[in-house]
Amino acid sequence: MYLFQRVEEAVFKQNDARRTIGEFLLANREKLMDYTMDDIAKLTHTSKSTLVRFAKYFNYSGWKEFMYAFNHEVAHFDDNHFDIDINLPFDHSADTLEIIENIANLRIQTIKETTLLMSVSDINRAAKIIDQAESIIIYGRSPNSYFGESFKRNLNTIHKKAFMTDGDESGIISNTLTSKDCAVIISYSGNNEETYPMKNVKLLLDNGVPIISITSGGENYLRDYSTITLNVLSREKLYSKIANFSTEESIQFILNVLYAKIFSLNYDKNMKMKIQNSRTLETSRMTTFKEISEEF
Repeated sequence: MYLFQRVEEAVFKQNDARRTIGEFLLANREKLMDYTMDDIAKLTHTSKSTLVRFAKYFNYSGWKEFMYAFNHEVAHFDDNHFDIDINLPFDHSADTLEIIENIANLRIQTIKETTLLMSVSDINRAAKIIDQAESIIIYGRSPNSYFGESFKRNLNTIHKKAFMTDGDESGIISNTLTSKDCAVIISYSGNNEETYPMKNVKLLLDNGVPIISITSGGENYLRDYSTITLNVLSREKLYSKIANFSTEESIQFILNVLYAKIFSLNYDKNMKMKIQNSRTLETSRMTTFKEISEEF
């Protein structure tokens, strides 16, 4: 997660000076350069030593280092702003047409910015690992599990042995994997190694399993231990939003691009396989719409 998201998390989970300081930083993020350390201590009714402890809570050596990182991050996001509010793309006064247009624009801009975060070499490496794996195990909590299921189904259609795990059975499955297999872990925060799906990381590493992670920008546990990391667009707040419109669009786009690249590695073979599967398994599908009907 990015630093501003970690601060927001502290505001929601802590009930001490960390909440007070965090709320001030989030509410005044665009003008923090105007405040000295003394100013912020007075305005938050804390002390300079409390501000230092706040910075160390986020693993910074002191307040100056923390503020440099926080202000640098704010400047980065201000330079790459969305035309639509990513957290509140519409308000109570929006009519149906405005909602339609804003959600459409949000999805389009999310895909464009996710594309900028993509590394061609990382996509190529990830696709090659999955293509050569004996089994592909996909990890993710709801709603990421829904996207994982769709990715699994796509891989199954080209005869890849892909499976989706759940929290209860993931440990048993992880223990059966080897370096010949592959793990795909989808987690926006990528933190908290004690909970699913991150609790499987150590076991996967012990077994030499390549880990492809799909996670947010910034520092997190999952990113530190992954073979390859594919970056989810990470502009949304953790809590103060209507829905995960942008995050979900970004994850689905990454998985679709990854599947498309895997498909392309053996394009003719996979195309032939898809058609053969349709002949064998989808004989009951009928349509009266001539533009999409096919004769096999």
